[in-house]
Order: sequence, then C-alpha cells, then structure tokens
Amino acid sequence: MKPRAVTIVTCGSGIKRKIRLASFLEWNYVWWLMDTQGEIILGRDCDAVQIPSGHPIVLPAGMSVVITQSLGGTFTVATPGGLARIDLKDADALGLDPAEGLQKVKVEGSKQDAVWNQLKLVFDPEIPVNVVDLGLIYDCEVKTQENGTSSVLVKMTLTAPGCGMGPTIAADARSKILALEGIDEADVELVWDPAWNQSMISEAGKMKLGIL
Repeated sequence: MKPRAVTIVTCGSGIKRKIRLASFLEWNYVWWLMDTQGEIILGRDCDAVQIPSGHPIVLPAGMSVVITQSLGGTFTVATPGGLARIDLKDADALGLDPAEGLQKVKVEGSKQDAVWNQLKLVFDPEIPVNVVDLGLIYDCEVKTQENGTSSVLVKMTLTAPGCGMGPTIAADARSKILALEGIDEADVELVWDPAWNQSMISEAGKMKLGIL
C-alpha cells in the first residue's frame, strides 16, 4: 500500500508537519522509508536517545536504520522500533566520520555572536528548524573572567513542557557552545516562563514550517 500524507503534531508543540505513513498503529512508515530512502546497517552497537520519550537506548550492530534528518551534527534515524537520535560522536556506527565535526570552532567577531551562531546548529529532532528560529532561546549571557576564561549561560525553553527530549536538546546546545575556542564553561538552563507559543518563531522558521 502506498503511504499517504498525514499531518501530525510534534511533541505537543502544536507545530504541524506533514509526513508520509500508512498507519499510526503499525510502523509502515519506517518500512516505507527503508524501501525508498535507502537503509544503513549499523556497524556496531550505538548509543541513542528514543524519540520523543528521551530515554537512552542502545541500537544493536546489524540493525537497519534510515537517516530522516541530519542537522547540526546529530542524526534522527528511523528504526524498526521507532525514531531515535544519534550524536555526532557515534556517527561511525552509520559509516560516517565523526572527526569531521569535532574540531574546535574558531571565533571570528564577538563571542556573543559566535554562541548564537552555534545555537543555530541545535535542532529539535522532530522539527527541521533550529532552536533560535523556533524562539526557544530566551537569554544568552557570555562572561569573561579576570583570568581570561569565558563562561556562557543560556536560558531556553521547549515547544512543550512534557517533551522528553528536553535534556538531550539542552546537552546538545551545551556541547555546541563548548566547541568554540575560548569558551571554558557553559550551562544551559531549561525554563518555562514565559510559556512558548508559535508567535515566537522567526519569519525564517515559519517559512521553513510552512505556517506563514
């Protein structure tokens, strides 16, 4: 049976995305992806995070997966058991070279601007728009100490308070910030006030989501 287009709401956010799947009751979507998009056989056991629960899991060597989203150095994959997120450090399990994305990032211009640029490389694994354009970053403060070291404090929210991927997204943001040369400490705090709503999405983000 050919999959049909279905509109779903991701992680309680109210953001609607149109995907193709045959049924929510079966994983026909996963099998359709593997048939049409090209599957990858995992070369080793691979740490991952289950989507949307946020639970850590291990995908076994030999499992067939399909990369459905590759943004900001992380990979969302469809597996026979559902969607999962794989970090860049485990990209070799997908047959990719993780070293290509692990080098320190040179800061050109202000550290503040550099941090914001790094945050634009952080994505919700279910939404193809970075956390900055989604309006999830409420505050970003860079402090330089007397000894020359720099620390960053970011306050961010989620599209839905119950989303289990929150700690994973926050950890990804922290790692992106610490990839900058000259940044020694980084803390990403999840906050819920004010509550996020779709009006906070940038124009670029709304265009990407098709909600303009």
